[in-house]
Amino acid sequence: DVFEQPQHVGHKKIEFHITADIPSVLQINSEKEEKKGKSLSFKYTCATTEEISNTGFGRIFPAPSSNDKMETEEEDDEIPSEFISRRDLEKNRLSREEMEKFSVFKNYEPGDPNCRIYVKNLAKQVQEKDLKFIFGRYVDFQSEEERNMFDIRLMKEGRMKGQAFIGLPNETAAAKALKEANGYLLFEKPMVVQFARSARPKQEASEGKRKK
Repeated sequence: DVFEQPQHVGHKKIEFHITADIPSVLQINSEKEEKKGKSLSFKYTCATTEEISNTGFGRIFPAPSSNDKMETEEEDDEIPSEFISRRDLEKNRLSREEMEKFSVFKNYEPGDPNCRIYVKNLAKQVQEKDLKFIFGRYVDFQSEEERNMFDIRLMKEGRMKGQAFIGLPNETAAAKALKEANGYLLFEKPMVVQFARSARPKQEASEGKRKK
């Protein structure tokens, strides 16, 4: 009388029929436990399937990390397209071993860090727009202060021909520009980038002229 096994199709199922009244609280708890068990089973199955699809069967080595690539892409996304990307800078820059083969890099010293850099060994066809294309990536043109600090002085005549002085917003930007642009092949000539020896911010220089 207590156990009854109904006819079934497919899976076997055992039902319990108890004549005594079951408190409603116990009935609700029983239903909750049953639903919770099904939910956990479903989550476990999904996680296992997702894990298998991500890792693959029989894979020995994990997929290479794409963090570096993502960082590069994110940084390049922040740079306006009118300026060179970091990828192109790296692609056309000489390695340290290659620099040693050029006499212009003999006894190279970066100099004392400041916000102004000195560039030499420029090809005769280089124009200010070419230098802006490269070094403009280190300036936030949405900031009026940084726009005013950015200054390019390309020497086209006399002994200083093929050299340039570039003022950047701050020392950090100048240091980054030196690190990434030194040895870059511009018109097939490697640029030599150093910190300028006597450097004052553009604003201070203009104030000095006014006082005179």
